[in-house]
Amino acid sequence: MSAGPGVQGTSVCIVTGASRGLGRALALALAASLQPGSRLVVAGRCGEALRELRDEAAGSGAAVCPVQADLSGDAGLREVVRAAGDAGQQQQQQQHGAPGRLLIINNAGSLGDISKRVVEFTQPAQVSSYMELNFTSPMCLTAALLQAFPRRENFHRTVVNISSLCAKEPFKTWSLYCAGKAAREMMFRVLAAEEPDVRVLNYAPGPLDTSMHEQARRETGDPELRQMLEDMHRQGRLVSCQDSARKLVEILAKDEFESGAHIDYFDP
Repeated sequence: MSAGPGVQGTSVCIVTGASRGLGRALALALAASLQPGSRLVVAGRCGEALRELRDEAAGSGAAVCPVQADLSGDAGLREVVRAAGDAGQQQQQQQHGAPGRLLIINNAGSLGDISKRVVEFTQPAQVSSYMELNFTSPMCLTAALLQAFPRRENFHRTVVNISSLCAKEPFKTWSLYCAGKAAREMMFRVLAAEEPDVRVLNYAPGPLDTSMHEQARRETGDPELRQMLEDMHRQGRLVSCQDSARKLVEILAKDEFESGAHIDYFDP
């Protein structure tokens, strides 16, 4: 991936939810395309999977730094920020200059309970727990990373939110997921308005062929939606994580999107 128009030097990149699925595919695509000397911090809950990712990416443009962390809590967020800061310092020492780009990809997330209708959610703790990982965590992590890598001349900062059609459209029995995605996307649109020097993108990766989609086919409470998901899988209409990751890397390389925009995998 080229550094983008006007961007010079190496990059520090952070990808959350990198243990599997789209996050893993994105990490591999970025590692192969970043300028040599760049650092790629990959965060997730499965340390073994992250170490395997690091080994697979060995010899590529970027050095992969695995961070096993639970991003639903303060300790996990602090660990990712610390690792990113260390990566930036290492670059400066080894490359005799600060990195030219910061790229944050907020990919970590969960479906939540997709078996219930809205009127069945009567326990505030269940809703709060879901939002802690899927909204509070990416908001606080992004804020901490932008503070750790403040604005300076010739420094390009980009924040990506992995969004969904569910941020725009209601899906029956998916109230937690839809609400989380919608709130998260609006928060990043506000970030784009508040911080004009930060490039912000909401990227909907398409219906991915992942374990999350398998979970959705198994647990969705609405029978019509569940049948639609099963049909998509049976008819081969799911998107591979590798294809969607490549599309996002191409969008970032061109860097032509309006900050805060929502771009779908299927958009031309």
